[in-house]
Amino acid sequence: MTTQKLENALNTCHLFVERSLGITRTGAAGSAELVAALLTASSHNTYVETASEKADSLNRRIKASLTSMMLHAYLYEIGRCSRIKNWPSKSVMLAFDYTEENFYGDVQGVDIHGWTGEHGVTGKFKFLTCSIVSDEIPEKIPLLSVPIHLGHYKSQVILYMLSLLTPLLGHIDLLLFDRGFWDNDLMYELNQHEYPYLIFVPKQRDKKEMLLELEEGERATIREAYTRKRYRTVEHDERYITFMRQIYNEKNDEKYDWVFATNIDDVAFGNLIITYKKRWRIETGFRVQDEATIKCKSTDLQTRYFLFLFTQLLQANWMCYYKNEVSFKRFLIDLDTYAQTHLPRRS
Repeated sequence: MTTQKLENALNTCHLFVERSLGITRTGAAGSAELVAALLTASSHNTYVETASEKADSLNRRIKASLTSMMLHAYLYEIGRCSRIKNWPSKSVMLAFDYTEENFYGDVQGVDIHGWTGEHGVTGKFKFLTCSIVSDEIPEKIPLLSVPIHLGHYKSQVILYMLSLLTPLLGHIDLLLFDRGFWDNDLMYELNQHEYPYLIFVPKQRDKKEMLLELEEGERATIREAYTRKRYRTVEHDERYITFMRQIYNEKNDEKYDWVFATNIDDVAFGNLIITYKKRWRIETGFRVQDEATIKCKSTDLQTRYFLFLFTQLLQANWMCYYKNEVSFKRFLIDLDTYAQTHLPRRS
């Protein structure tokens, strides 16, 4: 990467930290050291405390800030990428998925989700991420992530995220979800707001029985009525359930059963599995982001969220501008090296 490209990437990190933590330009000299500490921790997959003496200063800044400031700081950079890549002129598919971070300690409050205790893990911090998975935009860019509390309504969180993202995008062709999003309330709200969706249906006895009635390679769609119950109010709606029995997969020479829920009435059977598999590109994105993970022992969700967004910003920045010329790990190392010697102290 050229010096100018490294400077641009570094400036992106600088702006995110300033906007997230409310650091003014007159105080940007302090943010220079914070960015350097974050980049070292990220490129070495270690704790900020290990990478720098600025950990206490960073933690104070984070706790004095707001999660909304962090979210909009990230969204600002995604908006810039949208303008450069001309996303508003393109049709897109979006995938939603949860990602988790391990917690070790006493699980209390609504921020930490329970766990089995396997390998010493007692809980999980959870974030919901929306990513582009369209053919026109092959980079699988994470557009936005939000922290998830216990007892949240999936529909409310997803509609909120879509309200922030739709001004940055063109026509949304489809929303893709795995079986963890099989939820009547979500499907009802998406249908009411006219968002086309495709959800992988979890294994259920009645669905399994209908699958077994089909011949190998046979496909069928039914219209299914369902109810949404919320706040003592019952709403009625319909969805399409598509069954695909023992469909051959050339990649691994295996056959699989597929069951999808959708509100699209003209389902194209031939493209359905290919379309859904695009959702799994997001899994690759999470593995890439793991290369930039900053370790953290904090029980504070806001601290976890800031660090998660910073590493996701690095991933998005690399995917938008540098993926074709350098690996993600090399990008992190080169950016960290450049930051230690060239990070400007702006007045």
